[in-house]
Amino acid sequence: MSERIQVSIDSHVAHVLLNRPEKKNALDGDMFEGLRQAALDLAKNPSIRAVVLSGAGDSFCSGIDLSNFGAMASGELSEDSESVKAAVADKSADGANQAQQLGWLWQELPVPVIAAVTGVAYGGGLHIALGADLRIVAPDARLAFVEVTWGLVPDMSGTQAMRRLIPLDLAKKIVFTGETISGEQAVAYHLATETSDHPLEAAFALASQIAERNPDAVRAAKRLLNQSGLVPLADGLANEMAASGGLMGTRNQIEAVMSKLEKRAANFEDSAI
Repeated sequence: MSERIQVSIDSHVAHVLLNRPEKKNALDGDMFEGLRQAALDLAKNPSIRAVVLSGAGDSFCSGIDLSNFGAMASGELSEDSESVKAAVADKSADGANQAQQLGWLWQELPVPVIAAVTGVAYGGGLHIALGADLRIVAPDARLAFVEVTWGLVPDMSGTQAMRRLIPLDLAKKIVFTGETISGEQAVAYHLATETSDHPLEAAFALASQIAERNPDAVRAAKRLLNQSGLVPLADGLANEMAASGGLMGTRNQIEAVMSKLEKRAANFEDSAI
């Protein structure tokens, strides 16, 4: 794992820290691979119940390291270059290529992911934040899809994540202009979940609350909700009943009931789903 991506786990909550504060956590090759590997490793860990994403220093992530744009201008990075071809060919379960996986792997992760956003979340940083299930942002945080200012379109999964969150006209306005919006605006647009003067503390508090629930139920709920807007209503209703039926009578579901009746903390086993 790259030193620029640090992962720690405590009480079933994983903390993934983008650790390049001197560059406002701008994404270089090491961070790309480290972040992807962190998501892949956490997806295989049955003890994890929630994940918090944050950036070291005063910002979440300022996007792609500017040196990459120099490579684009010189022609070193184009759709015909071998590195780009390899990145596009490597697909996740949902079809995200390597660049798109920086955001989308958090959607594919079976547990809830919470992004704590301070400072800036520009370009690739906003893609990563939108890959999370929930975003807690500082009121004065600054968020933007800056790709259009570089003559590009957002291409790291954010267009797909954003369309699940906000109206199409707002999505187009944000992408067409490359405008910067504040944390408060992001909540008003439904691009972020809530504001906090201390986003990381709030994210950990929420993650800890989630970690106290039946991990099987939480994982099933994330999968169910992620699918809800993508399937016909009849299939969605059937999926809902199948998920509920699969949980009934399991050890963790019984423990959830008994702990409530006995007014004590639950002692759940690691998730088997």
